[in-house]
Amino acid sequence: MGISKNTYTDQVMSFLYDTILKGRLKPGERISETWLSETLSISRAPIREAFRLLARDGLIEYKPQVGNFVASPSAKQIMEAYITRGVLEGFAASYAIESFNKNDFIKLDKLVAKMVDAAHHGHHFNLANIDKQFHEYILMKCENTHLIELTKTLSTLLHLLFCKHWTKVYEPDQIRLRHQQIVDTMRGGDRQSIEVCLREHYVQTGRLMSSFDSDKRG
Repeated sequence: MGISKNTYTDQVMSFLYDTILKGRLKPGERISETWLSETLSISRAPIREAFRLLARDGLIEYKPQVGNFVASPSAKQIMEAYITRGVLEGFAASYAIESFNKNDFIKLDKLVAKMVDAAHHGHHFNLANIDKQFHEYILMKCENTHLIELTKTLSTLLHLLFCKHWTKVYEPDQIRLRHQQIVDTMRGGDRQSIEVCLREHYVQTGRLMSSFDSDKRG
């Protein structure tokens, strides 16, 4: 049985994400379709679809008549991405708070503990993945498909930034305090407090991460 085209697209997206994360492709660098096709033994169609999706997610910039390049987000673009994610997730959490039960909060507590352990051991990628699980667990309780899809378009860029730079902006204890504050606020059940807490969580990180914009990297 052959592999579906969507699976090929996912393979290209995963490869490019990993290559950008590990610094083998730098911000502003052109990404060759031919290179990808030969490296992955994949035809051009799923590669172009992967480019389209990663451009939507903010990791790739398409320049007409020139090609596709690793995105170099500005401080403004980074800040806007964090603010938007905070607004969406804050609403999702407050909207769905009545569907959270004791077991859900225990699950979130355990994810916070795992994040802190990964931070103490310097496991950058593992920490970023657990952070993603934590926030997606909150988001998925909303069951608003449109809101979830909108939020996911921001996840890839934010995950990449957090994975690359978290050690420069947060100590392990700060990771614990910031995420435990979210869980404890949600336990309180006040919708407005939940929205404010999550919005501020993302705004604070956005301010710090925006210092790693393309202009300052150059």
